[in-house]
Amino acid sequence: MEAETLAMAQEMDFSLWALYARATLIVKLVMLMLIVASFWAWSIIIQKIIVYRKARAEAEAFDRRFWSGDPLDELFDEIGTEPDGQSERVFAAGMMEWRRSHRNDGGLIAGATARIDRSMDVAIAKESEDLQSGLTILATIGSTAPFIGLFGTVWGIMNAFIEIAEQQNTNLAVVAPGIAEALLATGLGLLAAIPAVIFYNKLSADADRIVASYEAFADEFATILSRQLDS
Repeated sequence: MEAETLAMAQEMDFSLWALYARATLIVKLVMLMLIVASFWAWSIIIQKIIVYRKARAEAEAFDRRFWSGDPLDELFDEIGTEPDGQSERVFAAGMMEWRRSHRNDGGLIAGATARIDRSMDVAIAKESEDLQSGLTILATIGSTAPFIGLFGTVWGIMNAFIEIAEQQNTNLAVVAPGIAEALLATGLGLLAAIPAVIFYNKLSADADRIVASYEAFADEFATILSRQLDS
């Protein structure tokens, strides 16, 4: 009897596709949801890695231009009021407010320093929002995918026990397929959650460092403008 049971178990297909095909409709939907979530997470991860790398390269290039010694007015005229780079947009926001703060006679309107600071803070906030967009999706996938997979596992095991009760047979050939299908849901949940959590932490730290560099630049730029105001 044991040899017959083992032979039946060995004849069964335990490939991923076969496990998915034998699963119940609910478990199939759970698996599909987790596969979609995994691809979604990886698309965000790859896109953010590219965006952050580009942002760091742009910031370094603009920093070199800013500290090259060329007049700031010439640099602003060169990049324009709507530049492509994030650092350039922070600089442009400060320079536009700087020029608006001049009266027709060449004097400065009172409170220019505070307005310049606020303009750059608003620009930094916009860039920070763009950099961090999508990270909440990674956090959501990382926190919910294991529980979604667990739900699929519980549902699959429940149906496996129902099948055992209906057939009144506890042979390995009856029990193993249902348990394997159920555990596949948990595996897919972990497969989606683990990269999402790891890269959420990494990308959040990267975004914070980039935003911190913008804030440091804004402080230095405000200091330069403050010196010109005092002089």
